[in-house]
Amino acid sequence: MPYVTVKMFEGRTDEQKKALCERVTAAVVETTGAPAENVVVFIEEMKKSDYAVAGKRLIDQEEN
Repeated sequence: MPYVTVKMFEGRTDEQKKALCERVTAAVVETTGAPAENVVVFIEEMKKSDYAVAGKRLIDQEEN
């Protein structure tokens, strides 16, 4: 049973997330041969204030 975790910044619509799940599932089915009913997709949304690169939060980088 393939599990796929997608981590992305918050702000996508429900329609975008629905399309993402459908396309990720289709890609996993195509590449692995797993049945679609066995593919699990997790979406983890992050705030830019909770993500940092080189010690600097992304939200702070946008303010400069």
